[in-house]
Amino acid sequence: MELIDGHGRVATDLRVSLTDRCNLRCQYCMPAEGLDWLPTEDTLTDDELVRLITIGVEVLGIRDVRFTGGEPLLRRSLPAIIAATKALPSNPRTAMTSNGLGLKHTARALAEAGLDRVNISLDTTDPATFEKITRRDRLHDVIDGLAAAHDAGLRPVKVNAVLLRGINDLEAPDLLRWCMKQGYELRFIEQMPLDAQHGWNREAMVTADETLSLLAEHFTLTGLDGRGSAPAEKFRIDDGPHTVGIIGSVTRPFCGDCNRVRLTADGQILNCLFARDESDLRKAMRSGATDHEIAERWAAAMMTKLPGHGIDDPTFLQSARPMSAIGG
Repeated sequence: MELIDGHGRVATDLRVSLTDRCNLRCQYCMPAEGLDWLPTEDTLTDDELVRLITIGVEVLGIRDVRFTGGEPLLRRSLPAIIAATKALPSNPRTAMTSNGLGLKHTARALAEAGLDRVNISLDTTDPATFEKITRRDRLHDVIDGLAAAHDAGLRPVKVNAVLLRGINDLEAPDLLRWCMKQGYELRFIEQMPLDAQHGWNREAMVTADETLSLLAEHFTLTGLDGRGSAPAEKFRIDDGPHTVGIIGSVTRPFCGDCNRVRLTADGQILNCLFARDESDLRKAMRSGATDHEIAERWAAAMMTKLPGHGIDDPTFLQSARPMSAIGG
């Protein structure tokens, strides 16, 4: 059985949200006061999570499993969940998207559990700008976490950055220089309409073209082929070994090659980051559904996937879930 949609795309990349909670308050994600978190009883247990991951990998052909949040490091059982995933006969590739705050103390254990690599969110290396964006004075913890991940062998260490007009957009070249010096792969991501406060504005968004123009003032960028289903367009920097990625989710959508599906912390299947329809696997599982029945329900949810996210459509409605409750 495959997770094929009505347009012939096959999902082989599963994004698993372990929690909707986060210990930062990034402007483009949630309000300063935070959000109402999922009740504990609605959140999947470890056994339920591993069961659904197992069905995805062993029955439905998932080959890559990425653990996300909220902030996945807030789930204390993360090493055990990773170890159970890597112990599956199909041995899927594993990754994690994190803000990096707790990584200094956990990177080695995660690597030993079987985690292959990490993506860490970092929009600036300036402490004042970091605090303005995240509303927390924790830049040093992220930098320490990145170093710990690199030392633990969770490579390539990738850095995800969102540029905000008038806040950190002019810092893009400096951030790239810093990442190259540290040996990290930087990827700039267009700000998407996934904030809890619904304050996203297309005119205020720093586009992929603008980002490339900013970088081109300081570097020679050469586009690379072979993107496949990867979200980032990659560019070689100054004919050297380093590359930078641009993820133009809004202005340069890659929906036609999408191979991703998302499982939320409360057991809902989303076949697109911007999907408003969900398929409830938690209720089916807790009602006694067999693995085969759950797989069929999951496959049926994929068949309804739209050809694209539709952000440019006048009828587009932002997802009822913010990014913190979906998983990146």
